[in-house]
Amino acid sequence: MYPRDLKGYGRRPPHAGWPGGAKVALQFVVNYEEGGERSVLHGDRCSEAFLTEEPTREFPNVRNLNVESQYEYGSRAGFWRLHRLFTERGLPVTVFGIAEALERNPEAVAAMREAEWEIACHGLRWIDYAEMPAEQEREHIRRAIDLHTRVTGSRPEGWYTGRMSPNTRRLVAEEGGFLYDSDSFADDLPYWEHVAGRAHLVVPYTLDNNDGRYLNTYGFQSESFSAYLRRALDLLREEGDDRPKMMSVGLHTRIAGRPGRAADLMRFLDHAAGAGDVWVARRVDVARHWHETHPAVPANAS
Repeated sequence: MYPRDLKGYGRRPPHAGWPGGAKVALQFVVNYEEGGERSVLHGDRCSEAFLTEEPTREFPNVRNLNVESQYEYGSRAGFWRLHRLFTERGLPVTVFGIAEALERNPEAVAAMREAEWEIACHGLRWIDYAEMPAEQEREHIRRAIDLHTRVTGSRPEGWYTGRMSPNTRRLVAEEGGFLYDSDSFADDLPYWEHVAGRAHLVVPYTLDNNDGRYLNTYGFQSESFSAYLRRALDLLREEGDDRPKMMSVGLHTRIAGRPGRAADLMRFLDHAAGAGDVWVARRVDVARHWHETHPAVPANAS
């Protein structure tokens, strides 16, 4: 059987039934990866070369201080700027936290907890898992959960690898204990999959409403990030009259945490905060709502 689901909900998606009759469930993710990226210091053959301010080569067995300092900006300055923008507006956030990165900055973790942000697990390391053997990836998942639990004080309820392998979802489901994973970009609504003999909720993430577009070849050329986000939200609000959807916004401390980009992000935050028909929620809140309102259908149901 073909393993991909190209139909999804089809012509008539379920009515999400968001709290308060909201037309859109809006969710902000702050990716916290600084200190967990590829680095010769971390035992990797090459330094990270993905989502950096300018094109860079992968230098084998040599530290790339240019890239290291860009990541350091995220943890030293960018995180605190984003933290301030969201806490001043009382907007909830989900953190996708690389376990080793969280371990290296307990002050940032304390600030996340103080703000009651959800800290979902973003894996042990910010590396590419696409070709990693399944047993090694399983070990990384277990180590990530253990480390995450120790440094944050609670076991993660959400999971997002990002640069995942064909085995990732199965391994996460087999490990158990998660309300959802976000290793998908396939829908505007959460959806259930049956994995490893159990129902498993997927809360899709985004690559278009994502500040990574500042740094790749699909970046913003003729409009700002905030203008793109606003158009997306406004269209979803229109559609939400009868079919409410979810909208995710992906941010990185070393990207959106830069002053010029943060200033642009503020425009959208103010627009979203003033929208009375939008439910701004953490991803775990969206997942709990879906578990309660749209429970999984047994795999053998017709």
